[in-house]
Amino acid sequence: MWPFRPRNVPRNVPRNPRKTPRSRPAFSSVPVTLRARYDAAQTTAENARHWAMADALSANSAAAPDVRKRLRERARYEVANNSYAKGIVLTLANDCIGTGPRLQLLTDDNNVNREVETAFAEWSRAVRLAEKLRTMRMAKCTDGEVFAVLTTNPTLDALIQLDVHLVEADRVTSPVLSMLPVQNDIDGILIDAFGLPRLYTVLRQHPGDIGAWNTPYDQVPADAVVHWFRTDRPCQHRGIPELTPALPLFAQLRRYTLAVIAAAETAADFAAVLFTDAPANGEAQALEPMDVVELEKRMATVLPDGWRLGQIEAQQPTTSYAEFKREILNEIARCLNLPFNIAAGNSSGYNYASGRLDHQTYYKSIRVEQSHLGEAVLDPILWSWLEEAMLTPEFAFLRARWRELNLRWQWFFDGTEHVDPAKEANAQATRLTSNTTTLAAEYARQGKDWEVELRQRAKELALMQELGLPATFTQSPSTNEEEIDTDVEQEQAA
Repeated sequence: MWPFRPRNVPRNVPRNPRKTPRSRPAFSSVPVTLRARYDAAQTTAENARHWAMADALSANSAAAPDVRKRLRERARYEVANNSYAKGIVLTLANDCIGTGPRLQLLTDDNNVNREVETAFAEWSRAVRLAEKLRTMRMAKCTDGEVFAVLTTNPTLDALIQLDVHLVEADRVTSPVLSMLPVQNDIDGILIDAFGLPRLYTVLRQHPGDIGAWNTPYDQVPADAVVHWFRTDRPCQHRGIPELTPALPLFAQLRRYTLAVIAAAETAADFAAVLFTDAPANGEAQALEPMDVVELEKRMATVLPDGWRLGQIEAQQPTTSYAEFKREILNEIARCLNLPFNIAAGNSSGYNYASGRLDHQTYYKSIRVEQSHLGEAVLDPILWSWLEEAMLTPEFAFLRARWRELNLRWQWFFDGTEHVDPAKEANAQATRLTSNTTTLAAEYARQGKDWEVELRQRAKELALMQELGLPATFTQSPSTNEEEIDTDVEQEQAA
């Protein structure tokens, strides 16, 4: 501790020796503990039931095998029987994968780039890579995770006989229950001291197959397995279905729909009801309770004395059916980063501005998902493909020039279409003129390789010049009245 010095007193001035020191009260040093209070940390009689299921389990313990199995079964059942759930999963797969990723090498040797890109594209079509990636994306949403084993397929009609064999999450599990558990075994994933997968235990037969009991298994090295799942917590090694938060909501949606149908059917079953305002033992004519009277079409009749005729109305609960479906679908789609109009397949309540705003956040999540796909799935597949390719005479030069080439690449996916192509083209021309973008970046927005597109354009221009066709097209200028913004009109009308 720094030595104490009175304020405004220089260090070279001695204190008065005649001044007796003032007596100071003695205080005992008692440690003081300050506890901050958070409302969410308090357990009261009102919130005790709400937080009753909160636990302190680790990521792997919370995603226990029996828990994941139950979630997978319920998610698969909902997707198989709920039209909205099936459409949401298909939309995610189509928007994320599209027609499939395309490889672009970034080496300085253009000939090597074209040869490798062409060979990889042919191999992708041979193994149906795009279809398998869409299946993987759907399984990741429904099962929470998906596995792919990189194997050799001699029957493959391609120069590189590498194949991608998809494995469902149920097959990657610990061996038969009679064996003792192995340390660092996360339900079929053997991890090393650094927490990285070392081996995968893959059953040769699906546990749900008929007669699948005590099925044999294989232990596949980690470098031959692709494991795609979303890591929500540190030290998490198995995935949870992405539809997990929405599963109770899907059930509520179906229950509400059935209740509305039941109410309509109940009202339709009763053509009319007789009721009276007369008091008990009054003057109304006596009728048999629950008696049924058949009515003819377009008939005029006289009711008994003291009775009136009325119909049962199919009234809805507190909210209308359309409002409830919209709100519950919006909540369902939120855990998947989908806007309502994409989840429901209906944009009737949107205007131009709100539709674009919702799509911006959605496509940003799609780009994040595609980046994760490239790192977790496509890069390992490409590395294995290059290793197999260097063993062939056609690509033996890659091994000799490995250090020289310094292989780098990027993946292209399908671009997103703009709702107003004319405005997007004008904005693109402005960016290129002001040097705030490049052709590579603009073509990448459309999911295209700029080198391939420019070579194709050069061929077209050369052929047009050979045929005597004009190379440029003139467009008549548009008036201001023709350039009225659609979103402003819709917002003003709203």
